Amino acid sequence: MNYRTDLAVEMEELLEKARKAAKMREGETSGTANPQGYIRKQSQPDENISVISIEITDETGEKLFAKSKGHYVTVEIKGILEEKDHIKQRAARVIAEELKKFIPFHYYLKVLVVGLGNEKVTPDSLGPHTVDKVKITRHLFSIFECDGDWEMANVSGFNPSVTGVTGMETAELIEKAVSLTKPEVVIVIDALAAKSIARISTTVQICDTGIEPGAGMGNRRKAINEESLGCKVIAIGVPTVIDARTLILDAAERIKEEHRHQEENGAERFCAAAEDCLEDCLESYLREENFGMIVTSTDIDQIIKDFADILSDAINITLHPGIYS
Repeated sequence: MNYRTDLAVEMEELLEKARKAAKMREGETSGTANPQGYIRKQSQPDENISVISIEITDETGEKLFAKSKGHYVTVEIKGILEEKDHIKQRAARVIAEELKKFIPFHYYLKVLVVGLGNEKVTPDSLGPHTVDKVKITRHLFSIFECDGDWEMANVSGFNPSVTGVTGMETAELIEKAVSLTKPEVVIVIDALAAKSIARISTTVQICDTGIEPGAGMGNRRKAINEESLGCKVIAIGVPTVIDARTLILDAAERIKEEHRHQEENGAERFCAAAEDCLEDCLESYLREENFGMIVTSTDIDQIIKDFADILSDAINITLHPGIYS
């Protein structure tokens, strides 16, 4: 099945399922290691927070994931909407620790923080809302005529909106902002697309490969990365939407998995035939109906607010260690 997702961790899950299905068809019983092309690591820094790191190492991995070589870190958080046990503050600190691996603090650190998206469309407004809460300091360095500081970085913020509002390509506006501020690092914050509805209020992805705005929805714009900007680009994304077609296919996959658990051995052959029929019928129906809808959670307003708080706190802790400790 053809899913749309921006998350490397979901692509890895799909690859693992495909690998297991191939083993079953071929009658293989011996386990095999991850295919060449990527390295996966997982840790549990908090009872309700887990961190999954996927490093795409070569062209094989690029083809498997349809993503550029680099590091993709996924932070999965439980209990945000329930505001469980100060989970937002704990999540911000875990994300900050991961960000510090990408952006080591030093005296002369200069950073441009960019919030992608349309502030007037709630699921797409994460970037602008996050930048609004980041502590901006570039003007202070200009006023006091200093080159650096041991307590805070030189930070600029920029919300370029979207091409449909400004009439200008977002990547070109960011290029101009970079030429003006001359940062060492650009942090780009954007809303992403997920495969599973469960990811909408639980997941943050950080990567060092930049971002292609709209890629998850098939509306690719000019890439924002180190090659185009001439400096390191760290992308931070939170899934806020799901393609309706992907949601239907994911629901069908869940039904199939449930049947596999429930069916007894004697019915396996019939069950497999029924699953294949379901998959073919859905694929055919979705192609004929030309599904083009994007869906989101009913709690999206609160999700955007919560994650804007979490990401801005994490960025402030990373860039201003003398102020936010």
